Amino acid sequence: MNTARIVVLAIALGAGGVAAYLASGFNSKPQPAAAPVAQLPTVDVLVAKSDIGLGQTVKVEDFQWQTWPTASASNSFIRRSDRPDAPTKLAGSIARAPFIAGEPIRDQKLVKSDSGFMAAILPTGMRGVSTEIAPETAAGGFILPNDRVDVLLTRHIKDAGAGGNQQDVIRSQVILSNVRVLAIDQAPKEKDGQNAVIGKTVTLELTPQQTIALAAARQAGTLSLALRSIADAHAVENVAQDEKKLTQSINVVRFGIPSSTTTVPTQQ
Repeated sequence: MNTARIVVLAIALGAGGVAAYLASGFNSKPQPAAAPVAQLPTVDVLVAKSDIGLGQTVKVEDFQWQTWPTASASNSFIRRSDRPDAPTKLAGSIARAPFIAGEPIRDQKLVKSDSGFMAAILPTGMRGVSTEIAPETAAGGFILPNDRVDVLLTRHIKDAGAGGNQQDVIRSQVILSNVRVLAIDQAPKEKDGQNAVIGKTVTLELTPQQTIALAAARQAGTLSLALRSIADAHAVENVAQDEKKLTQSINVVRFGIPSSTTTVPTQQ
């Protein structure tokens, strides 16, 4: 091996050693510490451990404590710091509305009652009244618990014709508007996601005045239910002008108070 090659090899080995030394020295330098992450204040709130259905009697096992950001914890949530014995105290209550797993428990959706389920879920001052229905008078079975409906009364009456002759006339009237369906037969909720429930009895949530109106209507003719859109469940009741025109001899009764009768114009 000639002298030139020996010199080149020596230079290459020396350069490699210097590079290795510099690299090891660089890696041994201490890395800057990561900036500390700010910890949000939290609070333990009581939540549903699993889904709780409408009317279900809850047990201690249905609850669990879950860490929740303090800033987003509503005042209606049950906090462990305020009520550490809440699971035991609430056991035996009835769910007035369903809970999904992980949903915070609120006192407003639970009720302690020694009475039956229906009496427990009825709001103060309201009545649960049942009446017979048939599929053809209940939107084909597509009315479900918690839907809102209008109740119509249809009856045959004798009316004086043009020549003074008596003739049969069919008249309908809206006796109740925007009332809540509590149950169909003995079912207070949908079953297994059914889209239709065929039943023979419907239980409605009514005021005392509406209860009287419904009781009188049951003896006067045939009752029908008209399903309302979920969009106008809380709408203010006003009979639209087009509804007045399409209604024959309608005597509208809202909350047991009758209004003026409107008749349909004669068809030309």
